[in-house]
Amino acid sequence: MNDVGMSSKTENILPAAPSAWDQLTNPSLAEQQHPQHQQQQVPPLHQHHPAQSPQMQASSPTTISAPLLTPTKTTPPDVAHTPSGAAPGAPGANFNEELAPELTQQGWRKFWSKREGRPYFWNKLTGESLWEPPQLNRGPPQFDPLTDPLGICSTSPLNGPLPMHNSTGYNNNSHPSPHSHHHNHTLKRRASEDAAQQQPQQQQQQQHHSAHLPPGAGSVGGPPPLKKYVLPGPWDLEVPTNVLIYERLPTTFPQPYPEVEALRGSLTLRLAKTYEDLCNKRESIAPPKDSFQRWLMERRIIDQGIDPLLPSQCTPEISPQMYREILRDIPIKIVKPKFTGDARKQLSRYCDAAKKIVERRGASEESKKIVKWNADEAYEWLRRTVGASYEDFQDRLTHLQRQCEPHIIATVRVSVEQLCAKLYHLSMQHARNIRERHAQILKEHGIPELSAPLQPPITRKVWCYPVQFALPSPRMPQIDYSNDRDHMVIKYTNTAVMAAPDTHVVNISHLQKLEQLYRYNCFDDKKFDFFIGRAYCMLKRYATFLGNNANPNQQEPELTQAALPAVVFECLHHHFNVTFECFASPLNCYFRQYCSAFGDTDSFFGSRGSFLDFKPVSGSFQVNPPYCEELIDASLQHIDRLLTDSVEPLSFIVFLQEWKDPPLKCLSKIEDSPYKRKQVVVMGMEHEYRHGLQHCIPKSEVNFKSIVGTMVVWLQNAAGYARWAPTEARVDALLEAFRPGRERDRDKAIATSTTVPVQPSCSATASSPEPGTAGNSSSGAGDLSSTGPSKPSTPATV
Repeated sequence: MNDVGMSSKTENILPAAPSAWDQLTNPSLAEQQHPQHQQQQVPPLHQHHPAQSPQMQASSPTTISAPLLTPTKTTPPDVAHTPSGAAPGAPGANFNEELAPELTQQGWRKFWSKREGRPYFWNKLTGESLWEPPQLNRGPPQFDPLTDPLGICSTSPLNGPLPMHNSTGYNNNSHPSPHSHHHNHTLKRRASEDAAQQQPQQQQQQQHHSAHLPPGAGSVGGPPPLKKYVLPGPWDLEVPTNVLIYERLPTTFPQPYPEVEALRGSLTLRLAKTYEDLCNKRESIAPPKDSFQRWLMERRIIDQGIDPLLPSQCTPEISPQMYREILRDIPIKIVKPKFTGDARKQLSRYCDAAKKIVERRGASEESKKIVKWNADEAYEWLRRTVGASYEDFQDRLTHLQRQCEPHIIATVRVSVEQLCAKLYHLSMQHARNIRERHAQILKEHGIPELSAPLQPPITRKVWCYPVQFALPSPRMPQIDYSNDRDHMVIKYTNTAVMAAPDTHVVNISHLQKLEQLYRYNCFDDKKFDFFIGRAYCMLKRYATFLGNNANPNQQEPELTQAALPAVVFECLHHHFNVTFECFASPLNCYFRQYCSAFGDTDSFFGSRGSFLDFKPVSGSFQVNPPYCEELIDASLQHIDRLLTDSVEPLSFIVFLQEWKDPPLKCLSKIEDSPYKRKQVVVMGMEHEYRHGLQHCIPKSEVNFKSIVGTMVVWLQNAAGYARWAPTEARVDALLEAFRPGRERDRDKAIATSTTVPVQPSCSATASSPEPGTAGNSSSGAGDLSSTGPSKPSTPATV
């Protein structure tokens, strides 16, 4: 090392040696410096002169102005959410070597550590980071990649896992190679590394001694193993995926932003109010219950527009689902009466409404004559009939509907079509306004829009991974939140969009679940700077979709986001190796990998996007779609295509509630499917579901009994049937898991057996950064989360 500490003048400092970054980008410099470092001896740690700091600063790679690619910081047009591009270089002593194809398929990439001044290896699928080159078929990691992603706290030498076999030409007792000396000479040393390198001989002797001890005896007197933290609750976030997909393009949707979500919520609420007014004024009926939400789901199947929620590019423009539901309620909504008197009143009201429609809507003369004649006949029957039974009134109403319905539909058909078309055109206008505002926000933050189409990825099989973004995220605004007993209140204020602050409530247990999902699936925000903002966007999106601000008192649990009990998921995973949910959300998912309706807001918490756009090659899945006939029909067709195209094991266990009013016509496709292996029905009132709003209601109200039966169907190809066949024992175990009360028994057993302390919520004690201090806040959530209990390491991938 050049001695520059004897001179007090900066102009006399000798030229600095080429930095590690210069040697990485210019291999000729590395070859020139390599013989010199072999002859030079590294000075002892206690002979570190203070005057050497100018030279270290001059050669530090942190002074390079060019942007460096790291797992948490990328620049356009690179993928901002989960980096998939590899930095120049490769493992081993030669920087110019590339990673082995097997390691690349496992998700390993090589990046440059700007802080440490040396390369490291990061797995984009598991989130694991290593200083040393990864090896095939290696043992479990020597450190926790979640709490210690770079291995800083590892007790292994050089902050990396020790090689399990002699793959580099050196055994465990050999000295570091000259290349490793070169790295340690140029980067800034830390106390953790110094302490680890001061006693290398003692560590090697301990390792050699422990190798001859019986299993379990080697840890006596050594450091305690890392504690694996498992978040308790009605979920299992430690189950790795068994789903393989082909690598896919990132989404072109911009990343969610609180102001945009608030604007989208207000415009969607205005659109729903317009739909209600059109039904009242034009058709003299109340809008069908949850028809607007089903319209959003049905439009998402065919929408190719610019908004993730509001339809803006659909063909045809008129929704058959909305058209059918409105016609079903004209002239009045037919319900099943409880008493005979109610049946008599309903028949009389139908007669009055039918006559008013044909008289005021300009129906044809023949339609007027037929409807009036049938209505008068029904009036006459009511006057002369005394003591008619419940069944007599119902039969008379059915006969009147059959005679009048064709003429009523012909009269109101044009009006209903205009209503549906107007609603769609208003939705297009709102979507354009939202996109323009979002583009303006990106421009204010210096984020350019995509100017060229994305290049298709390499065709290869990988483990399924969350949705990636082609554009980076703008800095989040300030969002207020506070603890209120056992739940968190998140409040966003923006007077330009909303007259009053927008408030959302989430239970502390579900907030901790969101944090755990965020650690597993979000790779561009390790310090949790954007966590509160992204959690707000996700909560706001589902509140907008469900309407009424997701008020539990105004929602029926059967028609929202109901989920299967945790005991059923445990049985599915144990007997059928199910690791993936095809219809879920961050709030009601059981596994950490799933598909959801909104991939842009849910991807940070594990969503793989829409199920209709998800094309797995192999795996075992649970399918529980919401009640929408068009969505169920499209899902069954998608499953049939997947089973036909793949020869690898594929299994889909479909759960459909048997709603009789109206019945599902698409169920005939299940009966005719060649991949149907088994079908059973769980009777109504003999099994339970979890409330769709379980994240904001008391725990005692989460479970409810299903009033209708649930049909369970196994759809499998030949390979899937050979591996996960629905045998009689497995089916019986699933039916037993559906028994009411099993969920409460499971919760009691967990409460009495678990000894893991509750993890302190990082969001409960820290807030989103101010607009000007997003990356420098010392009280950010990431600082607190890094000091929490250890998290489980992500399983290795192929």
